[in-house]
Amino acid sequence: MYNKLISGIAAILLLLSFSCSNSANQAFVPDPGVVSYTFRTQFQEDVPGTLDIIREMGITNIEFSNLFGKTATELRALLDERGMICTSYGVGYNRIVGDIDNVAEEARILGAKYVRVASIPYERPEFTIENAKQTVVDFNRAGELLHREGIYFCYHNHGFEFRPYEDGTLFDYIVQNTDPRYVSFEMDLLWTVHPGQDPVELLERYPERFRLMHLKDFRKGVVGDFSGSTPRENDVVLGTGQVDFPAVLRAAQNTNIEYYYIEDESPDVIERVPQSIEYITSIKR
Repeated sequence: MYNKLISGIAAILLLLSFSCSNSANQAFVPDPGVVSYTFRTQFQEDVPGTLDIIREMGITNIEFSNLFGKTATELRALLDERGMICTSYGVGYNRIVGDIDNVAEEARILGAKYVRVASIPYERPEFTIENAKQTVVDFNRAGELLHREGIYFCYHNHGFEFRPYEDGTLFDYIVQNTDPRYVSFEMDLLWTVHPGQDPVELLERYPERFRLMHLKDFRKGVVGDFSGSTPRENDVVLGTGQVDFPAVLRAAQNTNIEYYYIEDESPDVIERVPQSIEYITSIKR
Protein backbone atom coordinates (compact mmCIF):
# COMPACT_ATOMS: atom_id res chain seq x y z
CA MET A 1 0.00 0.00 0.00
CA TYR A 2 2.72 2.41 1.06
CA ASN A 3 4.86 1.58 -1.98
CA LYS A 4 1.88 2.12 -4.28
CA LEU A 5 1.24 5.53 -2.69
CA ILE A 6 4.87 6.57 -3.12
CA SER A 7 4.81 5.37 -6.73
CA GLY A 8 1.61 7.35 -7.35
CA ILE A 9 3.07 10.52 -5.87
CA ALA A 10 6.24 10.07 -7.91
CA ALA A 11 4.18 9.69 -11.08
CA ILE A 12 2.23 12.87 -10.30
CA LEU A 13 5.42 14.83 -9.60
CA LEU A 14 6.92 13.58 -12.85
CA LEU A 15 3.80 14.64 -14.75
CA LEU A 16 3.84 18.09 -13.12
CA SER A 17 7.53 18.46 -13.89
CA PHE A 18 6.90 17.53 -17.54
CA SER A 19 3.98 19.95 -17.73
CA CYS A 20 5.99 22.81 -16.23
CA SER A 21 8.90 22.03 -18.53
CA ASN A 22 6.60 22.15 -21.56
CA SER A 23 5.06 25.41 -20.36
CA ALA A 24 8.50 26.93 -19.85
CA ASN A 25 9.44 26.01 -23.42
CA GLN A 26 6.37 27.54 -25.03
CA ALA A 27 6.79 30.65 -27.13
CA PHE A 28 4.99 33.79 -26.00
CA VAL A 29 3.76 34.15 -29.59
CA PRO A 30 3.79 30.72 -31.24
CA ASP A 31 1.70 31.75 -34.27
CA PRO A 32 2.19 35.43 -35.15
CA GLY A 33 -0.08 36.96 -37.75
CA VAL A 34 0.88 39.60 -40.28
CA VAL A 35 -0.44 43.00 -41.35
CA SER A 36 -1.45 43.08 -45.01
CA TYR A 37 0.46 46.38 -45.41
CA THR A 38 3.66 44.37 -45.04
CA PHE A 39 2.93 42.69 -48.40
CA ARG A 40 1.18 45.69 -50.00
CA THR A 41 3.37 45.63 -53.13
CA GLN A 42 2.78 41.92 -53.69
CA PHE A 43 -0.97 42.17 -52.96
CA GLN A 44 -1.36 44.96 -55.51
CA GLU A 45 0.01 42.65 -58.19
CA ASP A 46 -1.49 39.28 -57.24
CA VAL A 47 -3.81 38.72 -54.27
CA PRO A 48 -4.15 34.90 -54.48
CA GLY A 49 -0.42 34.46 -55.14
CA THR A 50 0.50 36.68 -52.21
CA LEU A 51 -1.78 34.72 -49.90
CA ASP A 52 0.04 31.58 -51.06
CA ILE A 53 3.41 33.15 -50.20
CA ILE A 54 2.21 34.14 -46.74
CA ARG A 55 0.71 30.70 -46.15
CA GLU A 56 4.00 29.06 -47.14
CA MET A 57 5.71 31.14 -44.44
CA GLY A 58 3.45 29.43 -41.92
CA ILE A 59 1.22 32.47 -41.36
CA THR A 60 -2.53 31.92 -41.38
CA ASN A 61 -3.80 35.06 -39.59
CA ILE A 62 -3.91 38.42 -41.41
CA GLU A 63 -4.93 41.89 -40.35
CA PHE A 64 -6.19 43.46 -43.56
CA SER A 65 -5.89 47.22 -44.03
CA ASN A 66 -6.96 47.09 -47.65
CA LEU A 67 -9.16 44.82 -49.77
CA PHE A 68 -6.78 45.23 -52.74
CA GLY A 69 -9.50 45.58 -55.34
CA LYS A 70 -11.53 42.63 -54.05
CA THR A 71 -14.88 42.65 -52.33
CA ALA A 72 -14.98 41.40 -48.76
CA THR A 73 -16.82 38.31 -50.03
CA GLU A 74 -14.17 37.57 -52.67
CA LEU A 75 -11.34 38.03 -50.19
CA ARG A 76 -13.04 35.81 -47.62
CA ALA A 77 -13.39 33.04 -50.22
CA LEU A 78 -9.67 33.23 -51.03
CA LEU A 79 -8.84 32.99 -47.32
CA ASP A 80 -11.19 30.06 -46.77
CA GLU A 81 -9.66 28.16 -49.69
CA ARG A 82 -6.28 28.35 -47.95
CA GLY A 83 -7.38 27.76 -44.38
CA MET A 84 -6.51 31.36 -43.47
CA ILE A 85 -8.35 33.92 -41.37
CA CYS A 86 -8.76 37.68 -41.04
CA THR A 87 -9.05 38.60 -37.36
CA SER A 88 -8.74 42.37 -37.69
CA TYR A 89 -9.91 44.77 -40.40
CA GLY A 90 -8.20 48.15 -40.65
CA VAL A 91 -10.01 51.14 -42.14
CA GLY A 92 -9.41 54.87 -42.41
CA TYR A 93 -10.71 57.36 -39.85
CA ASN A 94 -13.13 58.84 -42.37
CA ARG A 95 -14.89 55.48 -42.69
CA ILE A 96 -15.56 55.04 -38.97
CA VAL A 97 -17.02 58.55 -38.97
CA GLY A 98 -19.09 58.40 -42.15
CA ASP A 99 -19.42 54.77 -43.27
CA ILE A 100 -19.54 52.68 -40.12
CA ASP A 101 -22.45 50.45 -41.21
CA ASN A 102 -20.59 49.28 -44.34
CA VAL A 103 -17.41 48.83 -42.30
CA ALA A 104 -19.27 46.56 -39.89
CA GLU A 105 -20.71 44.54 -42.77
CA GLU A 106 -17.31 44.10 -44.42
CA ALA A 107 -15.76 43.05 -41.11
CA ARG A 108 -18.56 40.54 -40.57
CA ILE A 109 -18.04 39.02 -44.03
CA LEU A 110 -14.28 38.81 -43.52
CA GLY A 111 -14.82 37.15 -40.15
CA ALA A 112 -12.90 39.89 -38.34
CA LYS A 113 -13.41 40.20 -34.62
CA TYR A 114 -11.78 43.65 -34.61
CA VAL A 115 -12.03 46.86 -36.63
CA ARG A 116 -8.93 49.01 -36.34
CA VAL A 117 -8.08 52.62 -37.20
CA ALA A 118 -4.36 53.38 -37.54
CA SER A 119 -4.21 57.17 -37.47
CA ILE A 120 -6.14 60.36 -36.77
CA PRO A 121 -6.31 63.27 -39.24
CA TYR A 122 -5.04 66.56 -37.85
CA GLU A 123 -3.52 69.79 -39.10
CA ARG A 124 0.27 69.57 -39.07
CA PRO A 125 2.57 70.04 -37.36
CA GLU A 126 0.95 69.22 -34.03
CA PHE A 127 -1.79 66.96 -32.71
CA THR A 128 -3.71 69.02 -30.13
CA ILE A 129 -6.13 68.57 -27.24
CA GLU A 130 -8.91 69.75 -29.55
CA ASN A 131 -8.05 66.91 -31.92
CA ALA A 132 -8.03 64.49 -28.99
CA LYS A 133 -11.44 65.66 -27.76
CA GLN A 134 -13.02 65.16 -31.20
CA THR A 135 -11.31 61.77 -31.41
CA VAL A 136 -12.95 60.70 -28.15
CA VAL A 137 -16.40 61.62 -29.50
CA ASP A 138 -15.84 59.80 -32.80
CA PHE A 139 -14.31 56.70 -31.21
CA ASN A 140 -17.06 56.33 -28.61
CA ARG A 141 -19.73 56.57 -31.28
CA ALA A 142 -18.07 54.15 -33.72
CA GLY A 143 -17.16 51.75 -30.93
CA GLU A 144 -20.71 51.61 -29.64
CA LEU A 145 -22.12 50.93 -33.11
CA LEU A 146 -19.59 48.16 -33.74
CA HIS A 147 -20.21 46.71 -30.28
CA ARG A 148 -23.84 46.16 -31.26
CA GLU A 149 -22.56 43.97 -34.10
CA GLY A 150 -20.31 41.98 -31.78
CA ILE A 151 -17.14 43.67 -33.08
CA TYR A 152 -14.39 45.32 -31.03
CA PHE A 153 -13.11 48.74 -32.12
CA CYS A 154 -9.37 49.39 -31.69
CA TYR A 155 -7.17 52.43 -32.21
CA HIS A 156 -3.57 51.85 -33.32
CA ASN A 157 -1.22 54.48 -31.85
CA HIS A 158 0.94 56.34 -34.33
CA GLY A 159 3.33 58.35 -32.14
CA PHE A 160 1.93 61.87 -32.42
CA GLU A 161 -0.64 61.19 -29.63
CA PHE A 162 2.13 61.00 -27.03
CA ARG A 163 2.68 64.75 -26.84
CA PRO A 164 2.65 65.84 -23.20
CA TYR A 165 -0.69 66.98 -21.80
CA GLU A 166 -1.32 67.88 -18.15
CA ASP A 167 0.14 65.05 -16.02
CA GLY A 168 0.42 62.61 -18.93
CA THR A 169 0.01 62.63 -22.69
CA LEU A 170 -2.75 63.13 -25.22
CA PHE A 171 -2.79 59.35 -25.61
CA ASP A 172 -3.62 59.10 -21.90
CA TYR A 173 -6.44 61.60 -22.44
CA ILE A 174 -7.90 59.47 -25.26
CA VAL A 175 -7.68 56.25 -23.26
CA GLN A 176 -9.12 57.77 -20.10
CA ASN A 177 -12.01 59.53 -21.85
CA THR A 178 -13.16 56.78 -24.20
CA ASP A 179 -15.64 54.20 -22.99
CA PRO A 180 -13.82 50.92 -22.20
CA ARG A 181 -16.92 49.00 -23.24
CA TYR A 182 -16.59 50.30 -26.79
CA VAL A 183 -13.00 51.44 -27.39
CA SER A 184 -9.84 49.33 -27.15
CA PHE A 185 -6.30 49.78 -28.46
CA GLU A 186 -3.69 48.13 -30.64
CA MET A 187 -0.13 48.84 -29.56
CA ASP A 188 2.30 49.45 -32.41
CA LEU A 189 5.72 48.93 -30.85
CA LEU A 190 7.69 51.13 -33.26
CA TRP A 191 5.20 53.98 -32.85
CA THR A 192 5.41 53.58 -29.08
CA VAL A 193 9.22 53.62 -28.84
CA HIS A 194 9.65 56.31 -31.55
CA PRO A 195 8.09 59.11 -29.43
CA GLY A 196 10.04 57.95 -26.37
CA GLN A 197 7.44 55.85 -24.58
CA ASP A 198 8.10 52.62 -22.68
CA PRO A 199 5.77 49.91 -24.07
CA VAL A 200 6.08 47.79 -20.92
CA GLU A 201 5.02 50.68 -18.70
CA LEU A 202 2.13 51.48 -21.03
CA LEU A 203 0.91 47.89 -21.02
CA GLU A 204 1.08 47.85 -17.23
CA ARG A 205 -0.81 51.16 -17.01
CA TYR A 206 -3.68 50.04 -19.27
CA PRO A 207 -3.74 46.22 -19.17
CA GLU A 208 -7.48 46.01 -19.86
CA ARG A 209 -7.48 48.38 -22.83
CA PHE A 210 -4.96 46.77 -25.20
CA ARG A 211 -6.29 43.90 -27.33
CA LEU A 212 -3.94 43.79 -30.35
CA MET A 213 -0.24 44.39 -31.01
CA HIS A 214 1.92 45.23 -34.02
CA LEU A 215 5.28 43.50 -33.70
CA LYS A 216 7.60 46.08 -35.20
CA ASP A 217 11.16 47.16 -34.36
CA PHE A 218 12.94 50.54 -34.48
CA ARG A 219 16.55 50.89 -35.61
CA LYS A 220 19.12 51.25 -32.84
CA GLY A 221 20.67 54.68 -32.34
CA VAL A 222 17.81 56.60 -33.97
CA VAL A 223 16.03 59.20 -31.85
CA GLY A 224 12.36 59.69 -32.64
CA ASP A 225 9.88 62.50 -32.05
CA PHE A 226 6.14 63.24 -32.12
CA SER A 227 5.87 63.45 -35.92
CA GLY A 228 4.44 59.96 -36.46
CA SER A 229 6.88 59.61 -39.32
CA THR A 230 10.30 58.02 -39.86
CA PRO A 231 12.24 56.75 -42.91
CA ARG A 232 11.38 53.16 -43.78
CA GLU A 233 14.98 52.06 -43.25
CA ASN A 234 14.36 52.64 -39.54
CA ASP A 235 11.89 49.74 -39.57
CA VAL A 236 14.16 46.74 -38.96
CA VAL A 237 13.92 42.95 -38.53
CA LEU A 238 12.45 42.04 -35.16
CA GLY A 239 15.07 41.64 -32.46
CA THR A 240 17.70 43.84 -34.17
CA GLY A 241 16.41 47.22 -32.98
CA GLN A 242 15.50 49.12 -29.82
CA VAL A 243 12.46 47.13 -28.69
CA ASP A 244 13.00 44.78 -25.73
CA PHE A 245 10.72 42.04 -27.04
CA PRO A 246 11.12 39.56 -24.15
CA ALA A 247 10.10 42.26 -21.65
CA VAL A 248 7.22 43.45 -23.85
CA LEU A 249 5.82 39.98 -24.45
CA ARG A 250 6.12 39.12 -20.77
CA ALA A 251 4.13 42.24 -19.85
CA ALA A 252 1.59 41.55 -22.60
CA GLN A 253 0.62 38.27 -20.94
CA ASN A 254 -1.11 40.29 -18.22
CA THR A 255 -3.22 42.29 -20.67
CA ASN A 256 -6.22 41.61 -22.92
CA ILE A 257 -4.04 41.30 -26.03
CA GLU A 258 -5.35 38.47 -28.19
CA TYR A 259 -3.53 38.76 -31.52
CA TYR A 260 0.01 39.75 -32.52
CA TYR A 261 0.82 40.83 -36.08
CA ILE A 262 4.23 41.27 -37.67
CA GLU A 263 4.49 44.50 -39.64
CA ASP A 264 7.45 45.36 -41.87
CA GLU A 265 7.50 48.41 -44.13
CA SER A 266 10.72 47.56 -46.00
CA PRO A 267 10.81 46.42 -49.64
CA ASP A 268 12.58 43.18 -48.59
CA VAL A 269 9.72 41.50 -46.74
CA ILE A 270 10.05 38.13 -48.53
CA GLU A 271 13.48 37.72 -46.91
CA ARG A 272 12.83 39.63 -43.69
CA VAL A 273 9.47 38.32 -42.48
CA PRO A 274 10.75 34.74 -42.03
CA GLN A 275 13.66 36.15 -39.98
CA SER A 276 11.21 38.05 -37.78
CA ILE A 277 9.04 34.94 -37.36
CA GLU A 278 12.07 32.90 -36.33
CA TYR A 279 13.08 35.51 -33.76
CA ILE A 280 9.68 36.16 -32.22
CA THR A 281 8.82 32.46 -31.90
CA SER A 282 12.20 31.82 -30.23
CA ILE A 283 11.23 33.91 -27.19
CA LYS A 284 10.08 31.40 -24.60
CA ARG A 285 8.03 31.78 -21.45
